[in-house]
Amino acid sequence: MNFDDPIVYPGQTGKSHLHAFFGNTGANANSTASSIANTGNSTCRGGTLNRSSYWVPAMIDTRNGAPVKPTTANIYYKTGYGGVAPSAVQPMPPGLRMIAGDAKNAAPGGQYESMPFGYSCDDGSGNSRSIPNCSAGHELWQTVNFPQCWDGVNLDSPDHKSHMAYPTGGGCPASHPVALPEITYNIVYLITASDSPTNWRLASDNYSNSLPGGYSGHGDWFNGWKQEAMDAFVRGCDQAALDCHSHLLGDGRAIY
Repeated sequence: MNFDDPIVYPGQTGKSHLHAFFGNTGANANSTASSIANTGNSTCRGGTLNRSSYWVPAMIDTRNGAPVKPTTANIYYKTGYGGVAPSAVQPMPPGLRMIAGDAKNAAPGGQYESMPFGYSCDDGSGNSRSIPNCSAGHELWQTVNFPQCWDGVNLDSPDHKSHMAYPTGGGCPASHPVALPEITYNIVYLITASDSPTNWRLASDNYSNSLPGGYSGHGDWFNGWKQEAMDAFVRGCDQAALDCHSHLLGDGRAIY
């Protein structure tokens, strides 16, 4: 974890709220498209074949101000949703970066299914716009859904969102015609007997403590895949609509 954000605050060490980082172990405020793609190790399956950096606001236990360490992070590169045909999905372009959600959000928003972030417990109690009070022995999932339609030109935009769009239900809009894999984060926290999720808030939850925590949920993604591996994955898994788990390329090869 650190207080850096190479997308929102490039070159400004310690400028951001606290983030939990996954993937590229060298990611920091000074990271660039070149350094993400070519330096650092990786916590992802495939190691340095996928040096992408993934980060979310840290979960904070307000009883003592300490960050809560996630148990694991499951990252999905999906296809076949929102009317996007699997065969239409193209590989992520080198240097692409984006944000889903809004760090300044302070209200529950619309329906869970139509929002870029949400939470759930693994006990079948349903989805939530705020951090739920999952019981001990169960998992709390912090979910971020990224847009998958690219404008085909810009690798970033001033708000780090406008170059991307969500499918409209009939595929990608004309303004963002290039379909990419849909990235979803599921950040998992195993709840112990000493935990109290009702006292948890995101590091970005800069609004009244009288409201539930979690409304500012968001995530950042910075592409660091080796292009040959990304191309193979999209061709063998996404375009073929195959479940490749966390380490298969769909062509008989696996990455470890």
